[in-house]
Amino acid sequence: MSAPHIVESAAVPAAAPPATWNSGLWAFLVILVAMAGLPFFASTYTLTLMVPFFGLAIALLGFNLLFGYTGLLSFGHAMFLGIGAYTAAVMTSKLGILSFELILLASIAAATIVAIPVGFLCVRYTRIFFGMLTLAFGMLFHSILYKFYGLTGGDQGMRVLRPLLFGMEGEGGKTAFLTGPFYYYALGLLAVLGLVMWRIVQSPFGLHLQAIRENAQKASYLGVRVTRMRLAAFVISGIYGGIGGAILAITVGLADPEIVYWTQSGNLVFMAVLGGSGAFAGPVVGSLAFVMLQDAVMSQTQYWRFVMGSVLIILVIFFPGGLSGIASTVLSRFKRGS
Repeated sequence: MSAPHIVESAAVPAAAPPATWNSGLWAFLVILVAMAGLPFFASTYTLTLMVPFFGLAIALLGFNLLFGYTGLLSFGHAMFLGIGAYTAAVMTSKLGILSFELILLASIAAATIVAIPVGFLCVRYTRIFFGMLTLAFGMLFHSILYKFYGLTGGDQGMRVLRPLLFGMEGEGGKTAFLTGPFYYYALGLLAVLGLVMWRIVQSPFGLHLQAIRENAQKASYLGVRVTRMRLAAFVISGIYGGIGGAILAITVGLADPEIVYWTQSGNLVFMAVLGGSGAFAGPVVGSLAFVMLQDAVMSQTQYWRFVMGSVLIILVIFFPGGLSGIASTVLSRFKRGS
């Protein structure tokens, strides 16, 4: 069977106009400012919800580079969340290294080491072939975590100890740590990595990725090295996933195989669609909306997956641009009205 090499772009959101990029950056900055002020009036419970949001938002920024900008939909991207989570677990529980800065560097290194060979094999394909390959690698990694009990703890997972931030140990219990210093540390990471991603998508490299998404063959004729660009996007996306996974593991205090299961990858796709993968701030908006919506629905009914699935159906049919698309439409009508 012949391999489905480089073909035209997959069915992904169309490129947004420059005005949307600018509004996306402003939306991102507004969210950061709101999150910075949240500890002054929000409850402790709300703050504990926001820390995983920071980790998911960072992972989604990377996921969006691959999906929204390059046109490659990964069904196994949660694998990189697991790489970051298990790196944090090994560093703290096995090696006794508690510096979170070293944990982040190790997560970046581990994600890069895995992303290069996996991406090299996957980015030669597009559409469903790329999606199924990434799903296969994700499930393979999930099986390794389950079966190598002595190394990974199997279904019991591995404990993740509280790290040191800039060499300093947080005072108080776990909740005080998560809602205090770690909250702002994770928020700072989201701010830095978000601005880095902004520079990436605005650079010639980001424009090449968008050209590949729109028409890979034409981009190739113009001199764009399609496979190399896709591989670079895959590796960057994996690094963001690894950092997000490390934050999630610190929040939960445990790294277990469920973090890389295919349903977690499906949640990443859900969040990207919910926020709008065609916009820069879409993944951040989507991850925030997902965390809040999931918590609200789960507190009301055990059939929360039914509700979340219904929301996804409505979005795909009636609002393919997600929440960012809805906000953009309302803003445009407001400007025309004024």
